[in-house]
Amino acid sequence: MGAAGRIDRAPRHEPQKDTHMTTATLERRPAEFPVVETVEFRSIDLEFSTADEVHEGLDNAVATLIETAAKDAACGILVTRLHPGRYTVALDDSVPFGETYENIAA
Repeated sequence: MGAAGRIDRAPRHEPQKDTHMTTATLERRPAEFPVVETVEFRSIDLEFSTADEVHEGLDNAVATLIETAAKDAACGILVTRLHPGRYTVALDDSVPFGETYENIAA
């Protein structure tokens, strides 16, 4: 007996119900990032101040256009010397795919 004539009883435990816990997955869309589009050049104009720059500059330009040409496999590359130190490297439909031609305009 407890104080003031009360009978203390042990707390009654009810049988536990079979509970299942679930885990909810919160799906959140990732933040939107701007799409970076690669610029695909069809021609590159080059101007060199020394002869030493010409070879490396033309090689780099041709390599850049090879990547673009390979996607379509429709044309080759034409390197045109416009005047000393000035060149254009371009995709050209008259050049077969996989080929690089040189032309002197001046």
